[in-house]
Amino acid sequence: MESRIQGLHHITAIAGDAQRNYNFYSSVLGLRLVKKTVNFDDPGTYHFYYGNETGTPGTILTFFPWAHVKPGYTGTGMATEIGYAVPAGSLKFWADRFNEYKVKQSEPLERFGELLLPFQDPDGLKLNLIVPAKEDSRAPWTTNAVTATEATRGFHSVVLTLKDIKPTAEILTDIFGYSLLKQEGNRYRFITTAVENAGIVDLVESPDEKPGLVAGGTNHHVAFRVKNDEVLMQFREKIAAKGLHITPKIDRNYFFSLYFREPGGVLFELATDNPGFAVDEAVSELGKDLKLPAQYEPQRKAIEKVLPVLIEN
Repeated sequence: MESRIQGLHHITAIAGDAQRNYNFYSSVLGLRLVKKTVNFDDPGTYHFYYGNETGTPGTILTFFPWAHVKPGYTGTGMATEIGYAVPAGSLKFWADRFNEYKVKQSEPLERFGELLLPFQDPDGLKLNLIVPAKEDSRAPWTTNAVTATEATRGFHSVVLTLKDIKPTAEILTDIFGYSLLKQEGNRYRFITTAVENAGIVDLVESPDEKPGLVAGGTNHHVAFRVKNDEVLMQFREKIAAKGLHITPKIDRNYFFSLYFREPGGVLFELATDNPGFAVDEAVSELGKDLKLPAQYEPQRKAIEKVLPVLIEN
């Protein structure tokens, strides 16, 4: 099983104001900020990682918050929705909480026999809280306001919107080991049996829809999970053999990565479990201090002056 894709590793999106992003995900949604670092390509910008206690793969939502980013919009060729698993009976709590904090939400609906509550973050990123058909047993991060009875367990699924799902579906089935579970209209659900959770990808076929714009309030890329570097490089060979351009292995400090754009236009990443977020700070201290990639450490003082001051909970 370990040589297979282990479902979702993380999803990375683009935000605007850093403080607003932090307040929403840590206070309203009750996620843990497990790492506060910077964008490898733009060290004057934060890179926030939110997840459970240890930042377990399959729970990690990350953001590049650019203060003056223009708004993006969803469309084809991108990941358009993120789904979090929540306990049965918790959706009323969340609907009431979203009303209290003036979070934009829609009425609950059913999809593939599961109840979900659609909502948007302050930048317009589209998310769903989903009660899975099978109870999600992962231990959640909890706060005084969001207890274990309501807290998110990690990712349930991600939605990709495409003009034609066939080329993307072939990547999922032929390389990643997913299989088609069922179809509802123009929505196709693919699953992997390699993991119990965070293993669902929904493909929505929308041939007449315009391409999306990746900017504020949209998803930048979707990362799939592999066990270690050895498995990572095995997948590199498979993807290159498919004729797709894929990057060399990149050290992201907390995991090793490969990137490629699948035929439908979505940027995919493969990311390893190792070494994890506790490699440079204790689990009890995760997210408290600004951690910089080694190449930027000599510039720490200059970088700290540029980054917005973050008032933490």
